[in-house]
Amino acid sequence: MSCSSSPLIVILFLTSISFTLAQDYDDDSSSTPAMPPEEENCNGAFLTYTFISRTKEFPHLKNASAQAYAFKAMATVTNTMDHDLKQWKLFVGFQNNEILVSTDGAVVADGTDFPVNVENGTNFVGFPQSDLQNSIDTAGDLTKIKVEINMVGTQFGVKPPSVPMPKTIKLVNDGINCPTPKHKGNLMYVCCIQDPKWKIKRSHIKFLPRQHGDLTISYDILQAYPTNYLAQVTMENHHPLSRLDNWNLTWEWMRGEFIYSTRGAYTLIKDSTDCIYGQASNYYQNIDFSKVLSCQKRPILIDLPAEREKDNELGNIPYCCKNGALLPPTMDPSLSKAVFQLQVYKMPPDMNRTALYPPHKWEISGVLNPHYVCGAPIRVSPAEFPDPSGLTSESIALASWQVVCNMTRPKARAAKCCVSYSAYYNDSVIPCSTCACGCPEDATCDTNAVAMLLPPEALLVPFENRTIKARAWAHIKHWPLPRRVSCGDNCGVSINWHLFSDYKNGWTARITIFNWEDYTFRNWFLAIQMKKNIVSGYENVYSFNGTKLNNTVWPDLGDTIFMQGLPGLNYLMPEVDGKTLSDPRVPGKQQSVISFKKKLTPGINIRAGDGFPDKVFFNGEECTLPEILPTARGYRASSPVIVLNLVLSVAVVILLMNVLMI
Repeated sequence: MSCSSSPLIVILFLTSISFTLAQDYDDDSSSTPAMPPEEENCNGAFLTYTFISRTKEFPHLKNASAQAYAFKAMATVTNTMDHDLKQWKLFVGFQNNEILVSTDGAVVADGTDFPVNVENGTNFVGFPQSDLQNSIDTAGDLTKIKVEINMVGTQFGVKPPSVPMPKTIKLVNDGINCPTPKHKGNLMYVCCIQDPKWKIKRSHIKFLPRQHGDLTISYDILQAYPTNYLAQVTMENHHPLSRLDNWNLTWEWMRGEFIYSTRGAYTLIKDSTDCIYGQASNYYQNIDFSKVLSCQKRPILIDLPAEREKDNELGNIPYCCKNGALLPPTMDPSLSKAVFQLQVYKMPPDMNRTALYPPHKWEISGVLNPHYVCGAPIRVSPAEFPDPSGLTSESIALASWQVVCNMTRPKARAAKCCVSYSAYYNDSVIPCSTCACGCPEDATCDTNAVAMLLPPEALLVPFENRTIKARAWAHIKHWPLPRRVSCGDNCGVSINWHLFSDYKNGWTARITIFNWEDYTFRNWFLAIQMKKNIVSGYENVYSFNGTKLNNTVWPDLGDTIFMQGLPGLNYLMPEVDGKTLSDPRVPGKQQSVISFKKKLTPGINIRAGDGFPDKVFFNGEECTLPEILPTARGYRASSPVIVLNLVLSVAVVILLMNVLMI
């Protein structure tokens, strides 16, 4: 072969490689489409979503709707306004059962770890570029006015050559309106504009004002050095039903940081392994890593016990060391705030005093408390603190970020407490719903069956011991027995609401709280919401400390009665063993009668359902309610009305027999 043909062979060989690589993807739209002319004319924020490519994942299935594809996509946000776009937040309306595996240039706003299911859409916030400057102040520098979000994930069911695009893209920042986006091939785009009615607050302050939420967390930098900084974390509870017991706080370091020491809290696991076997040991060769508190990327921090409050080494921080209690301000303002400090070491390239970044993906939880969803940290105006010298001056943080966490309603079968119903006119108890707080996957009982009615004494028995009583009760009542009995509720706390009496001028109910956990609930509270303004007739709760929440301060909670234990009775004790080995375990209990007047609520029908709560909260967690109410068809045999009806029925039967005989 002649030498002149060698270049041709090389060209053909490289072309073959290029073609082979392209065939790895079932659908390759990696060529970036030209930007539409709408971007040039946009005076607001220009958004794009570009589908890049995808490849079939294992297992390979014949069912196209079930086939998984790995996809790559990119979204962009460009600030085309004459002022900065602070804390941009982009919503992408995924609709093809997408699962995100990674992103670059942004993080999921609710802090969920990857992989994350985003089949109903999700919000993205910028990291590290959370703000987009304007073109005027940056001479049109695209690196400062535009952000690119690269996404890698899995989607289902859209067979090539169809392109799996989202339903919509939009900015969800206040004061910005986004019309329906346009769609061309693998490109979706829209120009979002400023709401003309929205007043732009132009200020010399570079940061956003602090936000409101059920629970807020402030991350404040108090001291900064080239290689490390001292931060203070302040958690404040604002909602009257928000609460945490033995709180666990976690986040994710995004730039290789590690915790050297803490005061006012400590990490659940002391672990320096990731530092010793990682880049930190190469850079910080003079540090004794046996003294480092945590090198975990996602550390878990917990509160110190009360006896360490005055400890000069670990405690001695205001609002620290309360055994993890974070109560509503309506219960105890001194226990509605928690503070701790931590010394954080940084990694290159952040080796200067001003390279300060907060952790992301914040999560907080408690023993039996509401589920909180926390947003991304937002840069806010620096926090102010009393000067440590005791003078009247204020010291200002070097930098501050705020994280806002809000309570969410529990998902189906994911609650932590439940409610049972009973009434004076029915001798059966409607128990908590089947699997109200979840069921194991290998359960032998029926997880979908309706819960079997119970005799009242069965409420004192753990649900794993109720089967015999439920079957016996069904036999007595001549009810059909299912082949597989329904599963229990599996809740740590249950509440029985018993309609105790109903008379001309008022009515009463008896509330019993059962604790099935091996945990003592200190300073517990219970909240009841009623419909039809029933709460206006509230008279008293006799063994608890009860009050109506102020509807002028909390408009959404105007129909709520807040109850807590009286002094000395504010402990809900744990479940204990029975008197003998053969006896079932006995739950901890608290009980009280609550009374109402009918003067301010004329026309209510207590037995028809008005005497039962609309929502029940225990320690802030919304409890699952039964789907049915007690009826008047189950009168006790001793009722004089039933006896009279029985006598009349027998008399009618005898009369009919005599007529037939004639």
